[in-house]
Amino acid sequence: MGPAVRFGGFMAVLALVFGGAWWAGTLAPGALVPPPTGADGHAESRYSGVALDIGSAGLVSSWAGYTLVPRGPTTYTPGTAGELAFVVVGPDGLPFTAFDAKDERQLDLVVAARDGGGFLHPDPVIGPDGVWRAQLTLPAAGVYRAYVDFVAAGGPALVLGMDLFAPGRFSPEGFSTSRTAHVDGYDVRLDADLVAGGTSEVFVAIDRDRLPVTDIEPHLGGLGHLVVLRRSDQAYLRTAAMPPDAAPASAHRAGAGIAFTVEVPGAGEHRLFLEFKHGGAVHTAEFAVRTGSDQ
Repeated sequence: MGPAVRFGGFMAVLALVFGGAWWAGTLAPGALVPPPTGADGHAESRYSGVALDIGSAGLVSSWAGYTLVPRGPTTYTPGTAGELAFVVVGPDGLPFTAFDAKDERQLDLVVAARDGGGFLHPDPVIGPDGVWRAQLTLPAAGVYRAYVDFVAAGGPALVLGMDLFAPGRFSPEGFSTSRTAHVDGYDVRLDADLVAGGTSEVFVAIDRDRLPVTDIEPHLGGLGHLVVLRRSDQAYLRTAAMPPDAAPASAHRAGAGIAFTVEVPGAGEHRLFLEFKHGGAVHTAEFAVRTGSDQ
């Protein structure tokens, strides 16, 4: 074999080795992956009007220079009290502590099981070291998603997320589509549809002993707090409580109730968790709702 042939074979092998290394590097854990969409971080939707904002959906732990970092265990014994500790690292690499208040909190923490159940809403407290701590008991075995919702002073509004784990025998829970819930003696129902590709109004009516509850107490800056998660990927959708004197859309039930807006990027099944306060106690009603086109 001549030198030219041997050299050509050597270069071919070299190209194969480095090409394979590059390919493996692009797929290896921890490799930098470009955002799934354009530089603005908004995922495109086949529906017009609303696109999913990756940085405010809880799908990533780092966005726009801010990173959610655990400062303690992320594995818990089911049914046993533990502590969740975390820090938000800012663009300068230091714990970020300058937050604008939102819903009467500097930072909101929501935890939900990845099968759509196990909703928890702890109230974390920040320490002088910039570490947030919250008491947490995961009710059953499974994988959970922790959502950290905050507005950085002078910066963006973000929802970052990280997974938590509770080892043990696990069977995913199924949820039938339901717009009604019975909790703590209250009958709660949704009187609006989620419409894919836009902002939907959700009107919630609450009865007790077959009579409308008209004296709902303020809770987290409104008459209620609504969390909406898309079941396919656990995306955290943007919601906002409407003013108490806001007139509901004509298609909604008239009378006493709580109204919200929800940005719904696409079709699918969603889990809704409503907190309302009455009689000095906070109650949580859960629903499973598909977008209007998927009923």
